[in-house]
Amino acid sequence: MSVNEATRADTATWLDTALGAGVRVFDLGRPLYRGMPQSPNHPPYWHTLPRRHGDMVRADGGSAAADHISLGTHVGTHIDAFSHVSHNGLMFGGVRADEAQRGGTMSSLGAETILPMFRRGVLLDVPRALGLPRCDPGYEITPDDLAKTALAQGTEVRQGDVVLIRSGWGEHFTAGAEVYTGHDSGVPGISENGAYWLAGLDVHAAGADTIAFERLAPGQGHSLLPAHRVLLVEKGIHIIETMDLEELASAGVHEFLFVLSPLKLVGATGSPVRPLAVVPGVAA
Repeated sequence: MSVNEATRADTATWLDTALGAGVRVFDLGRPLYRGMPQSPNHPPYWHTLPRRHGDMVRADGGSAAADHISLGTHVGTHIDAFSHVSHNGLMFGGVRADEAQRGGTMSSLGAETILPMFRRGVLLDVPRALGLPRCDPGYEITPDDLAKTALAQGTEVRQGDVVLIRSGWGEHFTAGAEVYTGHDSGVPGISENGAYWLAGLDVHAAGADTIAFERLAPGQGHSLLPAHRVLLVEKGIHIIETMDLEELASAGVHEFLFVLSPLKLVGATGSPVRPLAVVPGVAA
């Protein structure tokens, strides 16, 4: 049985169970608002009303308001396309970055090429397995930590899964940009070895509750991102960042149907997303 066939079989089992008992849906996306925490490397989110109620009133008294929004594609909860990162001038599959980006848009590996995800998802709640409320600032989540977490939870990571890694740092999202982005303190996450651990299990995508998915060393910001190189450039595994995993973890849910559909932003290096985790049960 191929990976795609196995994935479809897993999904069918989830649906058969869920539809018979009802479903509970966990929203894993962060709200978008002006001043929200984000990487300083990307254009901020902005929202305004260029058309307001009362600017024009129809003959029957009706009126309408309309919005304008702008943001970088790596702001808020988002997924990285393979065109987001290059190494020594090459992107995933040996595509030359300088050629792909000619004309001001990515002619290869853009966000429009990311297929919707309807797959088995697993949550690895690392601090809970380590007996901590959250991982320390700048802590590197090692392959041993990931394996220990999976064992403690009784969660098998399978080929084709979407693996979400909770560090507990997501609790800082509402504390503001300085705390959540953690430039001075550092931010916990996996690094190169953890990325190879995920790739060795042939996962489809990986996500986390932090600003850059991987560990950020104290005072170094985004200066080195080896996990991005491994997953996006070497292995072809998508990364999902700035996820809200707290409710899912609090409910003790470690396996679920993962649903994600990126926007078809042609030539973009990423896309805002609102991922969902669906499990059998009654909505809370």
